[in-house]
Amino acid sequence: MKRSVLLFLALCLPILWFSTHPLPAQQPNFERVEIETIQVSDGIYMLMGEGGNIGVSAGEDTVFLIDDQYAPLTEKIKRAVAAISPKPIQFVLNTHWHRDHTGGNENLGDAGVIIIAHENVRARMSVEQFLEFFGSRVPPSPKAALPMATFNDAVTFHINGQEIHIFHMPPAHTDGDSVIHFRQSNVVHTGDLFTYGQFPFIDIASGGSVEGLITSADRLLELVNANTKIIPGHGPLSDRSRLQEFRDMLVTIRDRIKPMIEADKTLEEILATQPTREFNQQWGQRFLNPDQFTRLVYTSLNSNGR
Repeated sequence: MKRSVLLFLALCLPILWFSTHPLPAQQPNFERVEIETIQVSDGIYMLMGEGGNIGVSAGEDTVFLIDDQYAPLTEKIKRAVAAISPKPIQFVLNTHWHRDHTGGNENLGDAGVIIIAHENVRARMSVEQFLEFFGSRVPPSPKAALPMATFNDAVTFHINGQEIHIFHMPPAHTDGDSVIHFRQSNVVHTGDLFTYGQFPFIDIASGGSVEGLITSADRLLELVNANTKIIPGHGPLSDRSRLQEFRDMLVTIRDRIKPMIEADKTLEEILATQPTREFNQQWGQRFLNPDQFTRLVYTSLNSNGR
């Protein structure tokens, strides 16, 4: 009985919080957030603040952003970009619909920035979304925040001396995930298809799945090489070896949980085996704790919801 009560609290208290506080788990103090600029390659930068990592392409043509974090950070982000280039931001590409990646859309859209995303991103942002895992409702985005240009499969921008190839991945983190490949510079921005140093959130309500994340990681590993610089959705600037760590972690946990589901083990029985055990220190200290991630993988694999 005592374990059941503790299990209930571990899994349900975060849901109570998220019912009124969509991502992230703790409401940040945006006044204290500082934007860190990291040069990735010539003309390509990574901005870290609060929310998803931002990619920046700045050159002779324009400034192209990948994601824009939260609305209260827009002015700080614009100042960080201005320190890189005097040119105005012309484009922003959303890797998926979550507000920690699209929260600045309205501010930038009102300023005339052209917002681009996969068509599923616009579709989800246009109506209320329900993040089932957190019991959180996300209202529709205002018109200025919606992508005005969408694509189905892929699109390529030829700017700043780069081919910026953007392509949609089959459902993985969500059903609207995009990968951005700077072909000449051998740089890839993955959005939340890859997060380093924290268990990934699998947005099952938006079409995501652990199997999809593993498949997308395999495809990304085919795309990159030992010299590729990878901007993850969250975490430090990474490379192929870190992406391989991420993929192997997912596979190990999936391969432990799936047979137990097939053997009709309950969620509580699966949690008791600690299927994430050797990954908890590195991956389970930030956004999702080990029990929460186990529950996500269990739900993703268990279509009958046992």
